[in-house]
Amino acid sequence: MDRAVLTRTGSGYRAIKQADSSDFVPSDPPKAVMARPQFTGITPLLIYTVYVVTLGPLLFGYHLGELNAPQKVITCQLDKIPGFVALGLPQCIPMNTFQWGTVQAMFTVGGFFGAIFTGAVATNYGRLFAIKWAAFFLAGGPIAEALAGKMWVLALGRALSGIGAGAATVVCPLYIAEVSPQKKRGLFGAFTQVQINSGIVVSQLLGYFLSRSDRWRWILASGGFIAGFMFFGLTLTPETPKWLAANNRPRMARGILQRLRGKNAEIREEMETWDVSGEAEEESLLGPPQGPRPQKPANKSMLDVIRIPKYRRAVVAVTGTMMAQQLCGINSVVMYSVAILGKIMPKQAGLITVLVSAVNVLVTALASPLPDYIGRKPCLLMSISGMGSASAMLFAGLEEDIQWLTIVAITLFVASFGVGLGPVPFILTSELVGPEAVGAVSSWALASNWLSTFLVSMFFPALNNALGNRVWWIFAGIAGGWAAFVGAFVPESKGKANADEVWGRARHA
Repeated sequence: MDRAVLTRTGSGYRAIKQADSSDFVPSDPPKAVMARPQFTGITPLLIYTVYVVTLGPLLFGYHLGELNAPQKVITCQLDKIPGFVALGLPQCIPMNTFQWGTVQAMFTVGGFFGAIFTGAVATNYGRLFAIKWAAFFLAGGPIAEALAGKMWVLALGRALSGIGAGAATVVCPLYIAEVSPQKKRGLFGAFTQVQINSGIVVSQLLGYFLSRSDRWRWILASGGFIAGFMFFGLTLTPETPKWLAANNRPRMARGILQRLRGKNAEIREEMETWDVSGEAEEESLLGPPQGPRPQKPANKSMLDVIRIPKYRRAVVAVTGTMMAQQLCGINSVVMYSVAILGKIMPKQAGLITVLVSAVNVLVTALASPLPDYIGRKPCLLMSISGMGSASAMLFAGLEEDIQWLTIVAITLFVASFGVGLGPVPFILTSELVGPEAVGAVSSWALASNWLSTFLVSMFFPALNNALGNRVWWIFAGIAGGWAAFVGAFVPESKGKANADEVWGRARHA
């Protein structure tokens, strides 16, 4: 009868089959191989875990879109009724265009700091701890927003929400990449962007119905309810096996991985890719080691990944795609679509915004298998090209007052984003570097992403007022530049087992 023994190798553990001589018949096929059932590795626990964790990205999208529809109501430009609402709060808060842009931008300021610090927290204390930390801020920010009676309180609430969202955008994609089966990593990684888009739809839908009198406060408060549900859902969510194995708990890691993949699933091949530490537990779990023990790489800081060439290439590739995600202009549409469409169709702008956001979710969901089929890099290039073309179409539609062309252009803009620039940058980080550096690289990438979001959210209204419709030619030109960047600096990581394989093949491509 066949039996398997785990033998330590330089990169982990390798299963070696041994056969008893009494069972060996040269002409017979391996019975164990023929009888082994096939498992997809997708279990109810995995689906539940991915859903709860991606509520963080959902809230990121929610806060991006929550102020779009109710802008005029919040700033006292519509429905001004003398008096105060419950708790002595004013019905609205008078703000000019610059002040409103500042409130919008405070979300990105908070997101920048959340992204900077969360990589180290996730590396040292665990992915799950960092997600709970993010949920705390995602719950606290909306409370301040909903109870704001002055501009600075509203801005503070937006900043707190931004800290939580910034943390979530760093650690949630990392968590999903570490619990997903390798062959389904692109599919599950796309859930991050699906949830971001879903959050935008929910906020736009609530904005469509509640952007009147004092009801806008319920729009802002709803984010806190979602964050509370997320926090309680995390109590049943496990830590990632990969992080546990790298931090002295390989036995626990193995148990969680078996639960995530199914009790009869074969997990040894996946365990081979782990950087295992904790000598006593290793030996009791997998038998005595043979040969020298592999040294677990020390965790890398943000300065380390810039200084060491091995990691610097990944920092450039991931940070560049994260910046492209925002600088190609997606948030000019997400945050200001009602104002943009209001120029040529003021009565339908809110409804069209909701419909376009719904199309964005649908396209992102349908396109989620694409990175695993055609590759990460082709998806990025398709996405950037589509957004650049849509920017040119949007200029033409607005300039010539062609309503149908404007709607088509905005729909193409958000749909193209969902194909590549939305989901793929979140997938790349964990594929281009090892676990010892993924937190630091994620922090660089997401900090740059938030800085880019700040630039768009803060300065788009001013550029739109100064340049008019010509601002869309700027986005078209930016898209062309980022397409060239992706072609030159981003390697293909589809189907690669680890970062060394990605960069090794890239050198010989």
